[in-house]
Amino acid sequence: MENAHLRLGRLEYQRNSGKQQTRIWLHVDRYIGEGQQAHLLSAFGNDAEVGAVTAAIHEDHELELISPDGSKSTARFGKHVACHKGLLKPAGYPRPVRHLLVSSHSLQSNGSAGKTILMNYEEETLDLAWSTLVSLLGLPADPRWAGYILAQLDVDDRVRRITGIGCEPVIIQATRADLLARVGKALIDGMLPFPEKNGPVQWPTFSLEQLLRVA
Repeated sequence: MENAHLRLGRLEYQRNSGKQQTRIWLHVDRYIGEGQQAHLLSAFGNDAEVGAVTAAIHEDHELELISPDGSKSTARFGKHVACHKGLLKPAGYPRPVRHLLVSSHSLQSNGSAGKTILMNYEEETLDLAWSTLVSLLGLPADPRWAGYILAQLDVDDRVRRITGIGCEPVIIQATRADLLARVGKALIDGMLPFPEKNGPVQWPTFSLEQLLRVA
């Protein structure tokens, strides 16, 4: 991907062992955070770096995040965090690199407590955003309702932008009951089309590339 390195962030952790201080860092290709609360991290580096950062995350240590534009902030994941490791084999690179994927407890229970985190929320990804919201909340819905319902949530300040690297994340503050009430009113008012016949609703499919599209 051309100039991909310009879109990478950096995660740094300072480890103190006796009189020695070691600064460890990883490249970050995806990050979602809400203030100092980190929700999602996708990062890569060598085995030792990933191991040290993973231990720091499990111990809820403070980390420093440097965005592609050079701005700095602190982040931590809190308790009950989930960490997954894998190997990446970049073409032309002599050896694989270690990949780390981290999700917060809130993200693991995404959609509960009236708060849903979406990775990409832009005009061209509204269908994907609506599909994700409906799936997480278990709503009986139609893909054609995406534009109207999401626009109403936006007008009512229920869509809040949060920090992202490699994505344009938001938090949608709405419960399942709230969305059902909005859909019901919109149908009664004739603002939404209703399926013409009984049967399953056909939803579009999305590729992994679409899900992880670089903003």
